[in-house]
Amino acid sequence: MSLAAQVLIEERFVRERMAPPSRFGDKAFQWLTMAMAMAVVVLVILTGWQLWRGSSLTVEKFGFHFLATSTWDPVAEQFGALPFIYGTLVSSLIALLIAVPLSIATAVYLTELAPLWIRQPLVSLTEMLAAIPSVILGLWGIFVMVPWLRDYPFPFLKHYFGWIPLFTGPIYGPCMFAGGIIIAIMILPIITSVSREILRSVPDLQREAAYGLGATRWEVTRIAVLSYARKGLFGAVILGLGRALGETMAVTMVIGNTPQIAASLFKPGYTLASVIANEFTEATTDIYLGALFEIGLVLFGVTILVNLVAQFLLKTMTTTTSATRAVQ
Repeated sequence: MSLAAQVLIEERFVRERMAPPSRFGDKAFQWLTMAMAMAVVVLVILTGWQLWRGSSLTVEKFGFHFLATSTWDPVAEQFGALPFIYGTLVSSLIALLIAVPLSIATAVYLTELAPLWIRQPLVSLTEMLAAIPSVILGLWGIFVMVPWLRDYPFPFLKHYFGWIPLFTGPIYGPCMFAGGIIIAIMILPIITSVSREILRSVPDLQREAAYGLGATRWEVTRIAVLSYARKGLFGAVILGLGRALGETMAVTMVIGNTPQIAASLFKPGYTLASVIANEFTEATTDIYLGALFEIGLVLFGVTILVNLVAQFLLKTMTTTTSATRAVQ
């Protein structure tokens, strides 16, 4: 064999050895993960489509009037979702007003102030609270929380703050206020856990720089930690709000389940999720079933709207922070 032929054979052998490896595995993995991601989108679309399809009868009959009226009379086939929208928003707002300060304060204590010997037991108890089933909290609310509220805190609020419309009228026990409190108990461990992880992710350089400038522990926590993590904490609050909007069993057991709009928090109320859980098995007519499907559609829309508003506020906060840093 000539030298030239041997060189050609060696060059061919080297080219074959250096040929690019097959990209089939990478492509297959990419398409598989993309299909899983798109499955979430498809699931959301199918859920919305099914709710719209099930509620088409009431949408055609009542239109926008369904969202603006307070009448809920299955016998007369007159349906309006306004009391349930009101009950859902008010109970969720009460829950956030109670749970957000407690959750963030707990997360700050566990992250910045708690000694090591007590930190892990408190974290475990918080996670254990999140694992309690909703129906168990509802039973506790009926037999323990509501009687206690009716005998002690509610009379106190009515006596000293009865001049405010929120605390007027007779005290029944199951009411809007009790529903908000039970929701606050349920979302507190979620917001606490997420906030704790966010605060732990704050770089230690932030704290060390603040201490180096002579800041106290409170100033370090307020300026270096909470200010740095505020966007993440806002996201934790939105997660808690999403849980509050969709909570069903515990709220159903303590809120009173009366479709009315009242200024007093001592009056019974109703939520979107509760009316579906209570009356879906009783829906014997197509129009009644369609009204409950439309209630589900409204709850679905409220949840999406809350997430969109949250995304908008996050972007606004990011833009404002960037502009402030640019000015500085």
